[in-house]
Amino acid sequence: MIRKMNDRRVEQKPAPFQGEGEITVRHLLNGDKELYDKGRVFCHSTLQPGCGLGYHVHTNEMEAYYIYSGHGQFNDNGTISEVTAGDVTLTQSGEGHALKNTGTEPLEFIALILYK
Repeated sequence: MIRKMNDRRVEQKPAPFQGEGEITVRHLLNGDKELYDKGRVFCHSTLQPGCGLGYHVHTNEMEAYYIYSGHGQFNDNGTISEVTAGDVTLTQSGEGHALKNTGTEPLEFIALILYK
């Protein structure tokens, strides 16, 4: 299978998890079936400057971000750290996280959510 760029589902989500602004989500694979019921998200997302995902906790799943470009602030269970291109974050089941673009350019990242 090849999914061309124009064939991807793209969503604009306002104030995700009570965050700021909105996020653009480009679904690379479509949920459970394409992830063999092992996960629900594999996407390329963009946060514009000042926008962010609010803090949220994962239950019975993990989420990883690969920061593709830009600069941001990552909340890892209450510990705030700077993230830049090339960094990877991991939030295990029972843990929480948030991400905010603190730079002047778009913050782009790949997100993967797998079930426990």
